[in-house]
Amino acid sequence: MTTTTEAKTKTYLNYINGEWVASETGKTAASKNPARKDEVVGAYQLSSSKDFAKAATSARKAQKAWRKLTGNVRGDYLLKAASIMEERIDDIAKAMTFEMGKTFPEAKGETARGVAILRYFSGEGMRSVGDVIPSTDSEALMFTTRVPLGVVGVITPWNFPVAIPMWKMAPALIYGNTVVLKPASETAVTSAKIIECLHDAGIPAGVVNLVTGSGSLIGPEMANHKDIDAITFTGSNTVGKQLAQIAVSRGIKYQLEMGGKNPVIVANDADLELAVEATISGGLKSSGQKCTATSRVIVQQDVYETFKGKLLEKVAEITVGDGMDVGTWMGPSASQGQLDTVLSAIEKGKAEGATLLLGGNEVKKDGLNGYFVEPTVFENVSPNMALAREEIFGPVLALMKVDTIEDALELANDSEYGLSASIFTTNISNMLSFINEMDAGLVRINAESAGVELQAPFGGVKQSSSHSREQGQAAKEFYTAIKTVFIK
Repeated sequence: MTTTTEAKTKTYLNYINGEWVASETGKTAASKNPARKDEVVGAYQLSSSKDFAKAATSARKAQKAWRKLTGNVRGDYLLKAASIMEERIDDIAKAMTFEMGKTFPEAKGETARGVAILRYFSGEGMRSVGDVIPSTDSEALMFTTRVPLGVVGVITPWNFPVAIPMWKMAPALIYGNTVVLKPASETAVTSAKIIECLHDAGIPAGVVNLVTGSGSLIGPEMANHKDIDAITFTGSNTVGKQLAQIAVSRGIKYQLEMGGKNPVIVANDADLELAVEATISGGLKSSGQKCTATSRVIVQQDVYETFKGKLLEKVAEITVGDGMDVGTWMGPSASQGQLDTVLSAIEKGKAEGATLLLGGNEVKKDGLNGYFVEPTVFENVSPNMALAREEIFGPVLALMKVDTIEDALELANDSEYGLSASIFTTNISNMLSFINEMDAGLVRINAESAGVELQAPFGGVKQSSSHSREQGQAAKEFYTAIKTVFIK
């Protein structure tokens, strides 16, 4: 899988047709540690269109045999890969922390989730795939079945470099598709390590392929390639829409999971200790680099000051540092570009008249040489401010005061996004209003906005999604096509 280029630095290769191979360009780039920005984690391939074409062709050839295997046989490969990943959980989690910065406990938890996803989908190949439908012809039999799409192109971001590839690839594979994975360059090393688990599980050559490199080159190439039958993408709205346009022009299936500007509502009757804890966890863990991260904190006026005081007290206690250090609660932004985006959003918030209550600065202290920013809290944020409208993908909370639950729901829905939303209340009427009226794919009551269990559908509405769903049994709706059969 690797070659040693210099002491302690490895070059990670593409994985095409069951073999680890270098790009035909002969070029590589360095993946660096955002907590120690001069530290190289490893080198990855800067692939070309030719490299991708080889992977797509390999996947196409392999799909013919792969789809003919029974679901339990395909599931056995996923089970073996899960066991291997579990054995390597520390190594994979360390690579994740080194590459994108989240704390080691978070990275280890995510890797464990990847294991669980593989085990969950390993059994999905034995479920019913269709229905018998009554025919008006008494001598006929009519039923439905499901068939794989073919070759699925998988494009994943850097913020969940194990969980997201797994929740896309595992269902694609169990339902008889083959895949070509293009991961974010920031986490190319982590991606190679999870593909190695599938390789070592003995998955047939060509069923899974990995191509690293420039997203602006490989992404459109993937969507345009004749051997790609579907695209599943998690990332920015701009890129997602570009890929969707190509997919529509080719008539192939596409699935997009994109941005969020997720609100949490704190009602007058809320358990404030719980609300504070969940707001901090949902908004600031992983340095706020989650599409489901809490961003807007909408609080009823009777408890606003009390909630604010408790929140500021707890946020001030957060330790920022290297994710591998014991005691670090929040790691760095994933890159210089991401840090710049966060700092720019903070400056824009101040310029537009929001009140900075806490944080707002780059963290610079002895022993830290990375992309660190303080957890940040604003108040006096109006609905038209960028802090209330634009996704930041950083540890920034915007407090907004309202009079009533009706006002809170109206404000929460005043967004182009609709991924996740939470409310903290003990009132059943408030809960029901929130469930019925909140424009979001995920609505959570007395729980943080970030996260959903792996067996449940995941996805958003409005600009957050292409309105498909990932995870759980909902995944088969994307990764398969219904075929109606009539026999006479």
